[in-house]
Amino acid sequence: MPWKYKNRIIRAGKAWTDDNGTKHPSIWMRWTDAEKKSFGLTWEDQPASEAPFDNRFYWGRQVDGTLIERSLTDIKEVDDDDNPILDDDGNQVVTLGLKSIAISQAKQTASNLLSPYDWYVIRKTEKSTAIPTAVKNYRDAVRNKCASIETSINGASNHAAFMALYDAPVDSDGNVTGNAPIDDWPDEI
Repeated sequence: MPWKYKNRIIRAGKAWTDDNGTKHPSIWMRWTDAEKKSFGLTWEDQPASEAPFDNRFYWGRQVDGTLIERSLTDIKEVDDDDNPILDDDGNQVVTLGLKSIAISQAKQTASNLLSPYDWYVIRKTEKSTAIPTAVKNYRDAVRNKCASIETSINGASNHAAFMALYDAPVDSDGNVTGNAPIDDWPDEI
């Protein structure tokens, strides 16, 4: 949360005046914590309801600081009377869950990885020219990895398991040793 002078929040990058009339410069944030405290500033921790959170997985926080999870599954929207909310075409509005969004992103990534090599397939179709083995193998590896990622996403039984798909492996010193499971695509050729 913020640094305060008595009950007043002191904004970063703004000059401030203490009760003795001493004007402090806008660069006061450069001071050490000890210097700030010597001028009467105190640090106040954020209330739990304002603590940072990862908005990929959470909507926000409740007043008590409890995280509000985004749904893993798609939600069919209904009004207060439990009647389906319809779009302009008369279809029920569906809010995509984290799994559907992640699968869509995986398919888009696979498409982006495959598209530079699509011309080999077109050339084979039009001219019967063989597709190089390295290209075939790479394209197969991308499709297989996409299927594997989708299986992992669908297999996440709860919020923690889903979030773990985004965690890169680390060694005993905390150094990243590879890609997160959801982002572990074959190396491009």
